[in-house]
Parts: sequence; structure tokens; C-alpha cells
Amino acid sequence: MENFFKCVAVLKGGFSAEREVSLESGAAIAGGLRKAGYTVIEIDVTSPDFTVPAGIDAVFIALHGTFGEDGGVQTRLTELGLPYVGANAESSRIAFDKILTEECLRKAGILVPESEVLRRGETPSMQPPVAVKPPCQGSSVGCSLVFNASEWPAALADAWKYDDRILVQRFIPGREFTVGVVEGEVLPIVEIVTSSGWYDYTAKYKADTTRYVVPAELDAETSGRMRKTALKTFNALGARGFGRIDFRMTPDGKQYVLELNTIPGFTSHSLLPKAAAAAGMDFSVLCDRIMKTAAC
Repeated sequence: MENFFKCVAVLKGGFSAEREVSLESGAAIAGGLRKAGYTVIEIDVTSPDFTVPAGIDAVFIALHGTFGEDGGVQTRLTELGLPYVGANAESSRIAFDKILTEECLRKAGILVPESEVLRRGETPSMQPPVAVKPPCQGSSVGCSLVFNASEWPAALADAWKYDDRILVQRFIPGREFTVGVVEGEVLPIVEIVTSSGWYDYTAKYKADTTRYVVPAELDAETSGRMRKTALKTFNALGARGFGRIDFRMTPDGKQYVLELNTIPGFTSHSLLPKAAAAAGMDFSVLCDRIMKTAAC
């Protein structure tokens, strides 16, 4: 595809709980795009009414979490008439909300964990083990595992900090995987192996003990099913350009989709770049391919 974008903006930072991760992702993306030959302006977004300088051809969104992945920044860029990478505003809104995501995927016949939604004042009816999640946060912010009843109060209190609803989801024992999609190409599967068995914020960004196996050690049939489900999930949620789908797989091979990340991380710990590298795509090529998918 011929590249009609010359001068591009990378939006980073933001004002969500994932600001620090976004700053790191944005800096890395800007470097990758410069290496690919673009003129790059980096913009630290600190409010919803941010502006973009004149002369910008398209935008690479590196904002994680609220405003970046929930349709907010996409709506703003549409108002400004600027092409941008990733899902549009409506698809972003659905994919960012774990409750809406589950509803959409169930309708599409995609396996997701058993769950219930709590509102303030309600008590859970599901029994442990469960995962407790604020539905509209990323990077495992506010997420906890509950293995026994004594752990409920702390898990709920943490999740209530971020939302007036909580998603309580059946914990799926087994292995954790993630599958990247770029321009309809399903990248090699990554297995995530943590020392705690739980891929939380610390395991994602702080721990040196988390291991990533790419390509994941799976037989062809299991790998094929997961890759097919990843693409089906991507399409069911109306994503475009790129994204990353997270899975848990039980010891007997059942594959559960947890979520779609419409603006996945691009830090040194991040998984989409690792998968791209395993496919023979260096970081600047990955950034370039995604940049070329920008659309209004």
C-alpha cells in the first residue's frame, strides 16, 4: 500500500490510570515511525479537548485506558477530520467495556467465562474462584483474584475505586495466551507464564520473572482453533487495523476469550511487538504497517 501519510501525530499520556504505560508506548511508537521515515509530532494528551497542529496527515493513538480506548479520542479525531489507527468510536466503546464485550461475543457464539455484574450495594452470588474486574479499565487495573470468601472485601473495594459496576468472572484455570492481529494477519500466539499464575499489573510491567513463549508451544489443531477464534473475535467486535485478543485455556483444551485490546501496549514488555518480531516483522515495520491503516 502506498503511504500517503508523511507528517503524523502520536497521541500519548492521557489522563487514565494507564498514563505512565501510555507515555512509554507513545515514545516507542514515535521512534519506530521516525525510523520508518515519517515526520512525527508527539502530543501528550491532558484533556478531552486537545488540539492537533496544522499539517498533520494522520494520527497514531497510543492512549491506553479511559478516553484512549473507550471511543472518546476517536470521536474527537473524527470531529477534527483526522484519520487515525485502530477501531472506530463505537467499536472502541464496546470492546473497552468488558460487560458489553461479553454480550457481543456470546451472541457471536464465542466462548467466554461465566460471569455476573454487580452494582453498588449488591453482593456476589458466584462462589470462588473468580476474577473481580472493573469493566472499563485496562492493564489489569483494579483486578483481583478471589480464591476464598475472606478475599472478597479487598477485591471488591479495589474494583469499586474505578467503576459503579463490577464484573465477576469465573476464573479459568490453565494457561494464558494472547493473539495479535495486524491488517487481518493473525500473528504467532504468545503464551504468558507468570510466577504467580496471574497476569496482573505487576506481572505486566514490573516483574522480571514473567516469561513469554512465542510462538506458543501448541499443537497445530489447538493453535489453529485459537487463531481462528481470535480473528472471529476481532471481527465480531468490529475492530480494524490492529488489536490483541487475550485467552485462557483449560487443561482439557477449552479456549475462553477474555477481551480484545484495541490499543495494545508498545512498551518493552508488550506482547504485540513480541508476536510481530516472531513473524519476522521488526518494530519500525510494525508501526509503519499500522500507521498505513489509519482511516476516519
